[in-house]
Amino acid sequence: MQVFTFERGENMLSLHEYESRIDRPVMMKIPEFNRENRLKHILFSSQMDKMMIDMLCRTALKIKHISSTKPGSDYLLSLLSHKRAMLYFTQVSTRTFMSFMAASQILGIKCNEIRDQNLSSEFKGESPLDSIRMFSSYFDVIIMRSKTPNFAEACAYLMNDLDQFNQRSVPIINAGAGADEHPTQALLDIFTLQRTFGFTSKKDSSKWNYYRELKKNHPDLTKGLNDKVYGFCGDLRRGRTVRSLVNLLSLYENISVAFISPDSEDFRFPEEEIKRLEHRGVTVYEYFSLDEAIDKVDMLYMTRIQKEYDKPDQSKNYDELIGEFILTPERAERLKTYCPILHPFPRNEEIPFEIDSNPRAMYFRQARNGMWVRAALIAHLFDVESQIANYYQDKFSEYHNYNMEAI
Repeated sequence: MQVFTFERGENMLSLHEYESRIDRPVMMKIPEFNRENRLKHILFSSQMDKMMIDMLCRTALKIKHISSTKPGSDYLLSLLSHKRAMLYFTQVSTRTFMSFMAASQILGIKCNEIRDQNLSSEFKGESPLDSIRMFSSYFDVIIMRSKTPNFAEACAYLMNDLDQFNQRSVPIINAGAGADEHPTQALLDIFTLQRTFGFTSKKDSSKWNYYRELKKNHPDLTKGLNDKVYGFCGDLRRGRTVRSLVNLLSLYENISVAFISPDSEDFRFPEEEIKRLEHRGVTVYEYFSLDEAIDKVDMLYMTRIQKEYDKPDQSKNYDELIGEFILTPERAERLKTYCPILHPFPRNEEIPFEIDSNPRAMYFRQARNGMWVRAALIAHLFDVESQIANYYQDKFSEYHNYNMEAI
């Protein structure tokens, strides 16, 4: 195992203290991050099974509906108004940071932030692990994104060790660490797909039904996430969002994954992870041109070339590489009519602005969904989702019961 380090001038911090725990199969680690069938820390997508995913998505939808009214919004604000969150984002982030900030605020949590190590005591040589322990003294949850792989996991072990000795310990949420995983992005993607593949419309009625209309042209189409071909296009080797999402999708039945990337080891999805998916019963296809796959997928997940992970001596002509992997308006029209276009953002040239008006474009809705899903995760960590469910049942279960016989 490579022991990763932080660079701070002449000072180096090694994660060697946690090396033996980090260097284990994921399934051996999960019990340490869950507690009594609940999440204790949120680090890997593998911590969530289908039952937990469905529960979290239901909570997210309830929060979305409750927050649409002033009394409901006030109720949500009261739930965790006694809690404080530290958003420790030392890797550049906009959407994930703002999404977590908004999610915390929906539940009444007060937030503080550090977005530059140079503006903290780490600039003076303080260990980032000491920083995390210090934050745990002041805050009730630490939401973190670091460019250093395994740091969030090491922080969770630190909190577990403190808990073992009856010292103050708080949940750690991995908001995207290095090129590791992005579990909360994967969950919001699942939430978006659940809602998209529900195939409902505001126009649905007893006389017209959106799903029924789709079935006329796609007779094998089913509701839900099962029985679908999921396409991923772009920089797949370095795409932590792709890695986390395919892990969750592998929980569903009869799914296929189409990996679409340049024919280069720098961009292709890792072979060992493809074998792992196949072992789980997932059918995997590889395409080296978007045109080859465009009409075969039920979802298209576009990603950008992540140039920030290039090595200093790595030089490529990206213009030549990505031409076959740009979703032009012409290519978008070849997608199935119901096929959602997703993107974790930020985007570059892989999705031109003209695509934004295409009814298949779901990426802005996808980004907004992140706020509801992350609020649901925080509610789960602090064990208030049952209160949310009870409020929802009390306020949103009543329907008009028209006495049609009296007409």
